[in-house]
Amino acid sequence: MGNAYYPPQSPIATGLRGRCPRCAAGPLFSGLLSVAERCRACGLDLRNHDAGDGPAVFVIFFLGVAAVGLAFGIEIAFEPPLWLHAIVWPPAILALAVVLLRLFKGVLVALQYRHRVAEMLAADSGGGRDEERRGPGGA
Repeated sequence: MGNAYYPPQSPIATGLRGRCPRCAAGPLFSGLLSVAERCRACGLDLRNHDAGDGPAVFVIFFLGVAAVGLAFGIEIAFEPPLWLHAIVWPPAILALAVVLLRLFKGVLVALQYRHRVAEMLAADSGGGRDEERRGPGGA
């Protein structure tokens, strides 16, 4: 596992499929939106990969624009009662938000792996690159 060669994987393809960014075989997620601690196929430590708030920001921007545009378009074209908007839009937006969060999170974790693989390998082996960059005293 430790010395095996893994050919470069497409971060977009592995992220959208929810697969490990190193081997593209093991699942990236252990739950709906939680990243697994380790890849079951290759043993990659995924605890250091953190997408942070990036996926939420992308989803808020894209889904917000799409939902408001669709709501206005349907309102102008069909003039449904307001209670129908109140019943239809919240579940639709919630479902799409969860799906898009998983997709964006997978892609961002895979991109992070692709661009920070050397730092991650140093951290896994105890290389201490953070301490070297910060200097004595952590400053």
